[in-house]
Amino acid sequence: MRMKKSVLMMLLIAALVLGGGISYAVTEWVLVDESKTTPSGITEERYEEMLNELSDSVQLPKVVQAFNQIQSNYIEDITEQQLIEGAISGMLESLGDPYSEYLDVETMEAFNEQIEASFEGIGAEVSMINGVVTIVSPLKDSPAEKAGLRPNDQVVTIEGESTEGLDLLEAVSKIRGEKGTEVKIEVRRQNSDQLIPFTITRDTIPLETVYSDVIEQNDEQLGYIEITNFSETTATRFKEELTTFESKGIDGLIIDVRGNPGGLLDVVQEILREFIPSDRPYMQVEDGNGERERFFSNTEAEKPYPVTVLIDEGSASASEILAVSLKEAIHANIVGQTSFGKGTVQTTLDMGDGSSLKLTILKWLSAEGTSIHEVGVEPTVAVKQPDYYYSSPIVLDETVKVDAVSTNVRFMQEMLKGLGYDIDRTDGYFSSETASTLKAFQDDQGLSVTGDLNQETAERLQGEIIQRIRDGKDDRQKEEAIDITRQQAQTNE
Repeated sequence: MRMKKSVLMMLLIAALVLGGGISYAVTEWVLVDESKTTPSGITEERYEEMLNELSDSVQLPKVVQAFNQIQSNYIEDITEQQLIEGAISGMLESLGDPYSEYLDVETMEAFNEQIEASFEGIGAEVSMINGVVTIVSPLKDSPAEKAGLRPNDQVVTIEGESTEGLDLLEAVSKIRGEKGTEVKIEVRRQNSDQLIPFTITRDTIPLETVYSDVIEQNDEQLGYIEITNFSETTATRFKEELTTFESKGIDGLIIDVRGNPGGLLDVVQEILREFIPSDRPYMQVEDGNGERERFFSNTEAEKPYPVTVLIDEGSASASEILAVSLKEAIHANIVGQTSFGKGTVQTTLDMGDGSSLKLTILKWLSAEGTSIHEVGVEPTVAVKQPDYYYSSPIVLDETVKVDAVSTNVRFMQEMLKGLGYDIDRTDGYFSSETASTLKAFQDDQGLSVTGDLNQETAERLQGEIIQRIRDGKDDRQKEEAIDITRQQAQTNE
């Protein structure tokens, strides 16, 4: 069987885009953001012309031979489109880069939704890390956050089926769905030796990305801005809140990007230009040849008040650009835990039929040229949250009683302590004193007072803890950021 010319053309162009299209994408990236589509600018007529020019000089790759062999000999029916998309996906997988992927028409529509007003799903940023579908961060007030998903949770099953062998987009399509429907997943968490099940009701995920507050302490007024994602409207909203704060004469500013998985590159650049003067770069990028470009603002001077940035293990990509560049360029304090460690830039290349290639085209670097890829941003002041912030949901096969020893008992003890109960130990041994404390909790909650840990008691504990975390109780990182910013403001007076 002879391959159709149109099919051959698509395979050749796919190879060309992967091999030679990167320089084009780099040029376009200066004008557009990290995630918007960059049209290829190649018409079908130009495809024909390129094919004719190349037919005598380019040795067709093995993929073309494989295409013909499959079409001629494979036992089942298979369409040309399946083979073409499979070939493109295979080329991208061979790069070994979790951030480069093929976006078919359906996936591209979903991808565009995530940088616009809203979408439907559970509200969690996911990535493929060492071949495992991994939660980068749940979004603020999303079903994922309310259910208790955490950064670095590994998604092992979706609706009872293993995620092994799925690519990231296949996993995402199974997790996402219409508002009001449920999805069941199981995750593996670092401090737990068993899979943790979640049943999450999907919802509309609005992308309101900027939240603000004024914190008043000891005659100081501190502006507090939380950024949950860098989407199309984030920089405008951020500058609106900042202008309001500055009109009130704030003494310091705290920018909270904990749990922020990133977003659009030009948006974080716009925010950085508000703070970093023109006499120093606010960030750099490096291409595949090691060539670097530095970026400068038109800002005349630093802000007259101290700036502190809050980060954690769920802060990724654009969040890390913000944190490390402010740290290096204006000596901002960075409070929290080491961030996720994504230091590359992707762009999308239109394939002409509504599908796209998402390719890593650059490394982004800090103001001083530092790469944080797979390393993360180190805080200047490391602060851990209370132990109960990191406790895993308790999953029981049977009721747990006095004298048992397990991680589930330890999680229960940490949760009771976090809720303010007087607990004798948190080492996982179920003592009689622990049982007495558990009875007090059961009584306060209107549960059957047994002193035993059953699933009903475990779920009530978890619900109380999740609500306490969402309410910002015992937020040591934020408290430290307030203290540091306030002290620095007093020093500057």
